[in-house]
Amino acid sequence: MTAEPLVIDTNTVLDLFVFEDPACTPLREALGSGGFRWLATAHMREELARVLAYPHLVVRMTMRNLAAADVLAAFDRHCIPVDAAERCAVRCRDTDDQPFIDLAIAHRARLVSKDKLVLATAKRVAMHGASVLHPSVFGAAA
Repeated sequence: MTAEPLVIDTNTVLDLFVFEDPACTPLREALGSGGFRWLATAHMREELARVLAYPHLVVRMTMRNLAAADVLAAFDRHCIPVDAAERCAVRCRDTDDQPFIDLAIAHRARLVSKDKLVLATAKRVAMHGASVLHPSVFGAAA
């Protein structure tokens, strides 16, 4: 069986590795099982690094004895680096989210996000052979 491609947006990565959101437990387990290939671009990693410097996240990580380098190491350990995808026909109103949609469609992947603007693209993304899932339904949909 071939591992299914997966794209995870930055907020969900934070939920996985900084906040340890219980709603992400099925996703965390799926990443560890090898049933999915988490695809990410250099731009996505750079965005994560930038976000990890936000003061409220620095406070949260400090409380957990966690450094940005730890989160980036977890990102690197779990994801497969790929080239950025070309801009697809599905447009997101938030341009910061567009690369995630582009990548999901290019690889016919599941895009895991809780962002309302990304979730609003789900029907249009599905028309291109990909899907958008909220992290809380990942286990049921996987």
